[in-house]
Amino acid sequence: MAKRITYELYYWAEIQGRGEFVRLALEDAGADYVDVAREPGGAKKLTKLLRDGSSSSPALPFAPPFLLAGKLWIAQTAAILHYLGPRLDLVPSNDAGRYAALQHQLTLADLVMEAHDTHHPIGVGMYYEDQRPESKRRSQQFLEERVPKFLGHFERQLARGGARQGWLVGRSCSYADLSLFQVVQGLRYAFPHAMAALTRKIPRVSALHDRVAARPNIAAYLRSPRRI
Repeated sequence: MAKRITYELYYWAEIQGRGEFVRLALEDAGADYVDVAREPGGAKKLTKLLRDGSSSSPALPFAPPFLLAGKLWIAQTAAILHYLGPRLDLVPSNDAGRYAALQHQLTLADLVMEAHDTHHPIGVGMYYEDQRPESKRRSQQFLEERVPKFLGHFERQLARGGARQGWLVGRSCSYADLSLFQVVQGLRYAFPHAMAALTRKIPRVSALHDRVAARPNIAAYLRSPRRI
């Protein structure tokens, strides 16, 4: 029997951010993991790794999240989930299914970046207050054009799978489904009025969101102090 790994997740302690997609996968699977930056001394450990990297990794991480799995270091959210998927039983066992999940994850990453840029349309290093007029204009375009396009894409994907399936890939929940749940949660939090109006147009995406939220380990996580 394979030895159970305790994963180390490195991400900022104060925000959900991109690290939350990894947290959801680990939580749903009931995996053993340490959220390093939330442990005593963990923030310093994270920043040191960002500066110096690890002697056991051939690549410096550009930014969190990154994961330590045994002796293997992996950075970038989609790459981490592509690695974890088969190990946590959160992806189909065949190549077509695994790469379909990765494709969905990368599409969601594009959406997340566009959502982030609604608050930083001119520069990431500038405060939101210094680019508020541009942010308002960017947000309007994002909500009118981009969100319906992205979520409509996933709505069509779910329709294509058939009513008996209800998941993005295969016949069970994958990390891509967990990530779509997180994106919908984030959009509802940031843009409640626009998302309320859009919900009736994406019934399958909304139903997937609710199914993920009701999964026992996810429901317990959402109620716990681990959910930032």
